[in-house]
Amino acid sequence: MANLWSFFGLPDPDGSVKKQKKSSGKKPESQPVNELTTNRLTQQTIVEIESETPALLPAPTERKPIPAKSVVPLNWNGPLTADGEAFHDLGVQNLARRSFPSRALRYIAPNEKKQIPTRGIAQRVTNGDTVIVDLRSMFHMDSHQNACRRELKMMSEEVGVGIFALDSEDKLLMIPGSDVIVDTGNHDLGISTLMN
Repeated sequence: MANLWSFFGLPDPDGSVKKQKKSSGKKPESQPVNELTTNRLTQQTIVEIESETPALLPAPTERKPIPAKSVVPLNWNGPLTADGEAFHDLGVQNLARRSFPSRALRYIAPNEKKQIPTRGIAQRVTNGDTVIVDLRSMFHMDSHQNACRRELKMMSEEVGVGIFALDSEDKLLMIPGSDVIVDTGNHDLGISTLMN
């Protein structure tokens, strides 16, 4: 029965000790073997083989190993594994210059005069930026909050995008960019849904 050492292809450290113990012990007395006591019964048939001239066999051809298809990408100049495959080291910083992102997430709160720059928001939204408008700083001015919401609604209709409330009180609003897709089918917003 194979053991753990042979499973991993390693020599058994106890295997040589056991063999030495067996050979260093007493020499077992030879006992006559009885065919009835053995588990294996064998029958041998003797057949004479006539010697004939051996047929000429074709010369053995050397089989060259078929080279495996290289898995190294073209123009690869990075490190290789022991098997010759490309090794992608994710810890190496790529010093290639990255382009400046074309879209952004903008956070806008009312200024000192409690105004929201809707023209600037409209320009950013048409460029693809997503805008978050925070009206929570105007917690004591309900009529002014409603005026800002109406102004944002008119701006969104001009640009052709929707406005989404991110909280249950409609004080945190999101205006997606012109090419941004918003999933309105799967969303639970507000604190009350989190507490249930």
